[in-house]
Parts: sequence; C-alpha cells; structure tokens
Amino acid sequence: MTPPGPTVLVVNCGSSTLKAAIVDPASGARRRSALVEDARSPADAIDRLLGEWGDDLDDVVAVGHRVVHGGMVFCGPVAVDDAVVVALDGLVDLAPLQMPPALAALRAVRRRLPDLPHVAVFDTAFHRTLPEVAHRYAVPQEWSDLGVRRYGFHGLSHRYVSGRAAELLGRPLEELRLVSLHLGNGCSGTAVLDGSSIDTTMGLTPLEGLVMGTRSGDIDPGALAFVGRRLGLGLDEVVLALNERSGLLGLSGSSHDCRLLREQAGQGSRTAQLALDVFSYRAAKAVGALAVALGGLDVLVLTGGIGEHDADLRSALLSRLGLFGLEEDEEANARHGSGTAGRISRPGHPVALVVPTDEELVIARDAVEVVVG
Repeated sequence: MTPPGPTVLVVNCGSSTLKAAIVDPASGARRRSALVEDARSPADAIDRLLGEWGDDLDDVVAVGHRVVHGGMVFCGPVAVDDAVVVALDGLVDLAPLQMPPALAALRAVRRRLPDLPHVAVFDTAFHRTLPEVAHRYAVPQEWSDLGVRRYGFHGLSHRYVSGRAAELLGRPLEELRLVSLHLGNGCSGTAVLDGSSIDTTMGLTPLEGLVMGTRSGDIDPGALAFVGRRLGLGLDEVVLALNERSGLLGLSGSSHDCRLLREQAGQGSRTAQLALDVFSYRAAKAVGALAVALGGLDVLVLTGGIGEHDADLRSALLSRLGLFGLEEDEEANARHGSGTAGRISRPGHPVALVVPTDEELVIARDAVEVVVG
C-alpha cells in the first residue's frame, strides 16, 4: 500500500462557523473534516479540533488559512509572519463581519502549531485582474485613494469551478467565455475570460451584487440615509440589517433557506415565492451583464450550496436565459442534486454545467506552492 503523502491543514473561519480539514493537495482527499458552529470563540474551536485530531496532524506540512479580504495589499497567497498579521489587522474595516474571526482563528492556530509554515489565501486575489473600467466606482478621487473600489469575493470558488468546467468540456479554459455563479448563503457571479476574472458582482465588501441568504445585494445607497432618518438608526445599524436581515430572509419574512422557502411556496406562501423569484431574476440579470463584459457566452457554471443542489432554482434561472440559446435538459438537471458535476442544458451552444466547488483544495494547493516554491 502506498503510504499517505504530506497533507495541509485548511482553516476557514467565518462570522459564525469554523470549517477545517486535513487535505491531501495531490488527490483532494480529506483525512479529517469538521464544521464547528457552537464554539465560544474561534480559539476555542481551534483548541477543540486540534486536540481531537492528534496524530492526524503528524504529516501536515503547512496550514492554509482562508482570508476573505486582501485589499490592495495582497495580490496572491502569502506566507504568514508577524508583519503580515499586522497588515491584515489594517484590512478589518473592509470586511468587519468576516475578518475578525478569521484573524482570531489564524492567531490561535499559529499559537498551537508554531513550527509549521502558515499561508494566507485570499478570496479577493482571483479578481485582481479586473480592468479599471470594471473595478472603479464613480466616486470622488479621494475615496478611490482610500482603496474604495470593487474587489470581488468567492475568488477561490470561481477559480476552481472555471478550471474544472474546462476539464469537463475537454477544452482549454483560455478559449472559453465563462460565467460562474456561486449561489449559497453568499452569492456572486464572475466573468472569466482567458482564464482570468474580468468582472464580478461583489464590490468593496461582500454585500454588493446578487440577492443572498441574509444580504440585500444591490440597493440604492440613498436608502441608507432614508431608513436611518425614518427609523432613527445609525449607519452601522442600517448596514448590519442589510447584511443580516435582508436578502431571502428579508423578502420572505421567514427564512434564508431555499429548501424551506420552496416548501412554504408550495403551501401557498406568496412572500416565499416572491423571494425565490427575485433571487432567480437578479441572478439571471447578472448573467446577462457578465456576458456583456465577455462579449458573449460559451459556458454558464452553477456552484455553491444552492447552485449545486437546487434543481428547481436552476430550472427557473435557465428559463430566464433562453435568449442566449440555453435550454434546460430537465432529466439531466434533475440528476444533479447531490454534488455531482455535469451538463444540465440541451446540446448546443452555450452550455450550462453544475460543478461542485472545492475551495479547500485550492487553499491546500496554494499553501504547498508557497511553502515548496
């Protein structure tokens, strides 16, 4: 039997959960994987996991940390030292919900595993190829000088599934005009041309763009001042509501979970159906806009928890995109509901694919590349 190869500990700490895995970067196999949702703090979750995993950490050669925002400072994966941690602290304002727990987890793992190299891998890095016409906001120059621009997110996912889609089609990625839709609790779309991101729906923060589970996506900025005045709320309170009480939850008034909303819609709930309709409508509009950036469309890729598992949502989305020549293959679409990859459109051009994402594998491979060179 072939002995196991070196592995990478991947840590992905969000605003309320911590995911971790021990990944073989060559095969993608997981030796260990866990999701912690009930820890008192990121440090507590780290202590619990690393204590349980014990000997499975023996062949770990590096730790890869997912970091949501790299700002203008980090354009790619970077080996973590004290100076990098200080620089990351300076980026907290760009993603105030996501960055603090991620940095707390990073510090905790470095304390527990001080002899291993640690690598930060950034969700924004894939989008550093956005042309200026796509990343600039029409704001005063002094705002731009502060770093106010569109950064984009879900870069690890968009990068993985675009490459995997090319493999499935047996074509070079550089030949494809591809739109990737990552649809989950967070949602974003990206236009990929010549293998690079040239436009995306998220912006300075992960709040811009598509309707999401609890996030509003695009909204008139004037609404912030209007609601603040009428309800007596401060700016931070308004933004918190846009992040945590909007999106599918705000539209339906009941849930951010598409599965529950579909059940409620089937029982006659108008608001649940409205939430699902707005969700698919806005996603379809984004595909059209991203296709303009590409000068056409060859491939539409659907990924993320909703994109991979909700066949009804995929059907609703494709029904809005017939002008591109996309036509749902109902039988194929129904088959892809448990993490399988494949075509869900009828033969022709363009093609729609379901591609399960694997951000942890991207992080593991980036970490090894930084460490080994």
